[in-house]
Amino acid sequence: KTLTMTAVGAGYDLSPTTYSPDGRVFQIEYAQKAVESSGTSIGIRCIDGVVVGSEKAMPTKLMLQSTNRRIWIVDMHTGMATSGLTADARRIADEARYESENYRDFYGHQVPGRILGDRLARFVHSYTLVGWLRPFGAATLLASYDDTNGPELHSIQVDGTLLRYFATAVGKNRQAAQTDLEQIDFKTITCREAVNKVAEIIYKHHDDIKDKNFVLELGWACDESGRKFQQVPADIAN
Repeated sequence: KTLTMTAVGAGYDLSPTTYSPDGRVFQIEYAQKAVESSGTSIGIRCIDGVVVGSEKAMPTKLMLQSTNRRIWIVDMHTGMATSGLTADARRIADEARYESENYRDFYGHQVPGRILGDRLARFVHSYTLVGWLRPFGAATLLASYDDTNGPELHSIQVDGTLLRYFATAVGKNRQAAQTDLEQIDFKTITCREAVNKVAEIIYKHHDDIKDKNFVLELGWACDESGRKFQQVPADIAN
């Protein structure tokens, strides 16, 4: 008998190592859908540092606001914001901390953002190459500030693609947020101004009727914080 595929992706979406006849890898596309169904995360590289913000859904009023973090401290001068499956993002954050610690132990100084980004991208990509694993359903914005390269912002996608940005967004309202980010003058914007801009964009595109209640998480590594990555102080964030 001749088997006929009755639906797009049928038979080709059982493994991340299988291509469809038109060159698609459906499990990677499914992972991207998980990111696009999640709250928006935004990163902006400024003249004096990097700012990241994330829209963390609050499915119930009973949940503590401090739980289920979307922004993670990786190293003293490095942090990340994530959109997608929180458990997957936690695994990526753990790997980022492991790589940062190993680099510091071996070389005696902080891992540069581009090197950490490359190592994380390789790690994420490796999960698309083995049949018994699945791609991570989380996209990452990596913010770093070191003495050699200054402030840097990298994005790691679900397929392991690594890109460096002046500003970018991932998650549900990515395209609308990208349009707003393109209006920024990156030669003059400061981190304090970027904090307001990130909050403005996330609140602007949040649909109070369709979307769940959320908490805005903000982190930065800037001159004001001594180039250390930390949560934006409440008096500035508010």
